[in-house]
Amino acid sequence: MSKSFSALGINEQLLQSLAHLKISVPTDIQKKTIPVLLKQKDDVVALAKTGTGKTAAFGLPLLQLIHTDKTEVQAVILSPTRELGQQIYENLVSFAAHSPAISIASACGGIPIKPQIERLKETTHIIVATPGRLIDLIQRKAVSLKKLRYLVLDEADEMVTALKTDLDTLDAEMPKSRRTLLFTATMPGTVKQLVQNYMSKHVVHLEADMAQMGHQGIDHKYMVVEPIEKLEVLLHFLNSKEGERGIIFCKTKAAVNKLAKKLAINKFSSGSIHGSLTQGIRDRIMGQFREGFIDILVATDLAARGIDVKEISYVVNYHLPDTYEAYVHRSGRTARAGAKGLSLTIIQEEERKDIPEFEKELGLVFNELKKQGAEDREETNLVLWAKKIFKTKPNRNLSPETKEKIKTIFHHLTKEELIEKVLADHVMHHTTANHKIEASSKH
Repeated sequence: MSKSFSALGINEQLLQSLAHLKISVPTDIQKKTIPVLLKQKDDVVALAKTGTGKTAAFGLPLLQLIHTDKTEVQAVILSPTRELGQQIYENLVSFAAHSPAISIASACGGIPIKPQIERLKETTHIIVATPGRLIDLIQRKAVSLKKLRYLVLDEADEMVTALKTDLDTLDAEMPKSRRTLLFTATMPGTVKQLVQNYMSKHVVHLEADMAQMGHQGIDHKYMVVEPIEKLEVLLHFLNSKEGERGIIFCKTKAAVNKLAKKLAINKFSSGSIHGSLTQGIRDRIMGQFREGFIDILVATDLAARGIDVKEISYVVNYHLPDTYEAYVHRSGRTARAGAKGLSLTIIQEEERKDIPEFEKELGLVFNELKKQGAEDREETNLVLWAKKIFKTKPNRNLSPETKEKIKTIFHHLTKEELIEKVLADHVMHHTTANHKIEASSKH
């Protein structure tokens, strides 16, 4: 089969857009999906991870199948999060750059609904939406799906909870004759249930080549630590990755907040996102991360859907995720677009037995990374401490007299001597404090 998009049946206008976007060679999932969508009438279930080119796999054929002479909504693409929805919307708009007659709208939650209602008064052929917001718009009579021809469920395994309730409502609003296209990274029983309940009996199953599953280029490592040294080990790791961007995953919102505070105290450039933050705050922090104003993002699994930031060089699992799927989604945030990436999981001794299960289930190999010895750790701690001082802002509340007195005391020391003395003092205090901790933990 030829390597080009025209050989897959993509039309001239779309080919122009692809050329403009410098996209010339179809990915595996695109080669498999595009001809089926264009030439067949069946429902499709496609197994493909984020980063394999799914949006173009369903987006290009959909754009080509739209009847621009009709004004009704012909395709709906459902996405688990607004971030991912926004990304899909932007991709479709760029693919449709040379097809001006096609009208695409975004209707995701987390932002005001009024402008969306206004927008949907105009002709709209394709809507990219989150399930809850779409139902809201239908109930307000802002949109009708009575003539819908295509329903795409993207990242279906991430939407299962929302879809359990929402799909019944939506199903009643859509014609039975529609084609449903489901894309998922994993195939848990809950997704199989969706396929049985909402899709036709004749479903074409497609699967992206596993070798292309967005997992090449990722180095999977784990490190075994005592609970008390977990934070210290993480700080050392982050210190060694200075200037690179990464995401740290925690299981709960409380853990994210706690860790984010610790990173701030240690002067790391970081931000945190979890489900309880407003959409505005999440967008702002994501923007800062995407544009490189902050290097480290601390996140829960839920908040991390749709984070597609290039140049993420590492992912840290500060807690081992509950499911294999979650691990795939977490580690898949790194090594995007052909780059290399590291996925480091920090575990306690009793979790070591879980690693072979993850390896078996995911077909991966995890290598153990040994934590630093005590002496190396001490030295790294000193470097962290010095960086913290370097980034500390001067205290404006001290009285000028006090500052003057202190300056007089230090006046005759050279910078080198001052550094030596401050360092010695810090080491002494640090050692005493550690002895106290050890003594108290023995009692």
